[in-house]
Amino acid sequence: MLIENFEVLGMSPKYLQTIEFARNVSVTKNPVLIIGESGTGKRTICKYIHQSSARREQPFLIVDCSDTKENVERQVLGFRDEAGKFHKGVLELGNHGMVVFANIEGLDEIFQRKLYVILNELNDYDLDIRLLATTTKNLSKYVSSGRFNRALFSYFAGTQISVPSLRDRKEDIRVIVDYFCKKFAEHYQRPGMVIADSALDLISQSYWSQNYTELAAVIDNIAKNTNITLIDKHAIEETERGTESQGNSDEEGSLKLMSLKEAEKLLIKKALIHTSENRTQAAKILGVSIRTLRNKINEYRSDGSQFFINLR
Repeated sequence: MLIENFEVLGMSPKYLQTIEFARNVSVTKNPVLIIGESGTGKRTICKYIHQSSARREQPFLIVDCSDTKENVERQVLGFRDEAGKFHKGVLELGNHGMVVFANIEGLDEIFQRKLYVILNELNDYDLDIRLLATTTKNLSKYVSSGRFNRALFSYFAGTQISVPSLRDRKEDIRVIVDYFCKKFAEHYQRPGMVIADSALDLISQSYWSQNYTELAAVIDNIAKNTNITLIDKHAIEETERGTESQGNSDEEGSLKLMSLKEAEKLLIKKALIHTSENRTQAAKILGVSIRTLRNKINEYRSDGSQFFINLR
């Protein structure tokens, strides 16, 4: 399935179910919470809901809640500049359209409470907005641990859409790869660029922590930086190494110049992040037992690692 103008690709049952559900909720006005790992296309699903709705000709606005507290509040509520001119926020600019709170878990805790009150008063200000939110986290766990406002979670969580990861839709990989090959070949004027079976096998076996966003970046780099028309296994490996070498040297960066213990810790952390802290799924990705994963988490907690201390 390729929806025109959007990179919504795939025929796997899980993905088709997601698209069908998104189409069904597009005709309602209910707030929607869209959940999925980084790079799975949550914002694309938001765009699809907008395009499929009666609001398609109206504004579609996104606020990235992972931005600073000040910037988020200015975008949502509006602000007055130094000359005294008031600039409307998305809640006014998006009237009759849709507003997406992307990475909603990043909202400041005080502003979470304030936003909940505001959203319940929209009708009092004659504002008609369809509200969507996206997250990579298990927000119910955040609520239980006091890291997210329960009322705001309930506001969005009545309707939830889970976007499957690339690992859960292996049968879609060829469709996705062929699409990106065609897209970037046209963009960089590389006519006839195709993917070799050996490269496709490597892609299917790889762990894409950023899902098809990361996969798209690899194919983009190949098309941009080489003159090849056949993307083989070697081209994928070289581009992956080049992308990895651009990472930072801190804990969030690449695995270069790390001890084995540090690399292990980073991989476990990334697996937990990209499964919204679901330990069973993380253990499966890492190829270890849930007991082994639990022991490692306890070990890192004892070492004082803040991420693992905050795990619930």
